[in-house]
Amino acid sequence: MKEGRREFVAALGAAASYALFPSDVAALPTGKMYGLIGRMTSVEGKRDELIKHLLDGSDRMPGCLSYIVAKDPNDANGIWITEVWDRQESHAASLNLPSVKESIKKARPLVAGFHERFTTEPLGGHGLSKK
Repeated sequence: MKEGRREFVAALGAAASYALFPSDVAALPTGKMYGLIGRMTSVEGKRDELIKHLLDGSDRMPGCLSYIVAKDPNDANGIWITEVWDRQESHAASLNLPSVKESIKKARPLVAGFHERFTTEPLGGHGLSKK
């Protein structure tokens, strides 16, 4: 279950409610971004409630440049999460925030499973300014 817990914490990383870092990639020392793409499923009929917990405070994550939660149109309980961070350390630090721990506590009973999880190195795109 350790693997599932790690994925769960990563998926909820964006539920923290702080905004300490700028979202301008040009201000970063290395400019090397860190990305995660993952799929999870909710307990039957609880997808919208789980999504609410995943989105709570996601606009105030330190170092989070993009956080997208999407319904899987082929699975009534499926959720896709796509994250872009200014650097991997910002993502790791977010997992220790009290707000993330609280989100985990609220969301854990609504999670049925974890599936695909991919780490990426984003280079840019709409909404990810490198100026």
